[in-house]
Amino acid sequence: MSDIRMVESGQMGRVAYGRIAPNEDLVQSVEKLFLAQGFRNAFVRGALGSLVDACIARSDGSCIVIRGPAAEIVSLAGEVRSHPDGSLQAALTGVVVDTRGHVYGGPFVAGANPVCVTFEVTLEEWLPEAAP
Repeated sequence: MSDIRMVESGQMGRVAYGRIAPNEDLVQSVEKLFLAQGFRNAFVRGALGSLVDACIARSDGSCIVIRGPAAEIVSLAGEVRSHPDGSLQAALTGVVVDTRGHVYGGPFVAGANPVCVTFEVTLEEWLPEAAP
């Protein structure tokens, strides 16, 4: 099996901060912030908040639902990329702790992660170099 690596050169650009309101979806709201800033590519650089319930994808295509209220996100990483057809997709992965202290991790499912009280997120623009 060959070792495949993709390397992309570029530089960091602008930074945007957003506050997501209660009952708004985490993934979709990050995509809205991305669009509002006019980014073409961005990374999540910071986040703080909780979800009413969390929905994390499993490798078999199903998802695990972490019941709240206030399922705390203790770590969030990811990126948002624009595609040549104009579409975009946020790929967000994180660690969630439920009300009993159990820890879960994985990719967040779009449309299934409503914010509890508020959620703060910081995006940093990625400006890839043009291909030679």
